[in-house]
Amino acid sequence: MGPINEVHVERPGTAMVEIVACDDQTAFAVQELLAARWATATADRTTRDPGQPGVRLRCHLDVRQELNPQHPTGEAGEVS
Repeated sequence: MGPINEVHVERPGTAMVEIVACDDQTAFAVQELLAARWATATADRTTRDPGQPGVRLRCHLDVRQELNPQHPTGEAGEVS
């Protein structure tokens, strides 16, 4: 997995999250939980690093954005 670029973390309220899990299903489940809470640019695939256990994915969060009202666990309104 490549380095994190400055553009990913240049503004307050944004974060790059790296998820490490035993399998794709678990990694995507964690990503879905994050996406239910904050505006999230999600990953569509995981990566495997040779010699390292599990799978990895990165997603970009913007905690200043409203929750996703269409998501089953989301609620409308701003995150403070």
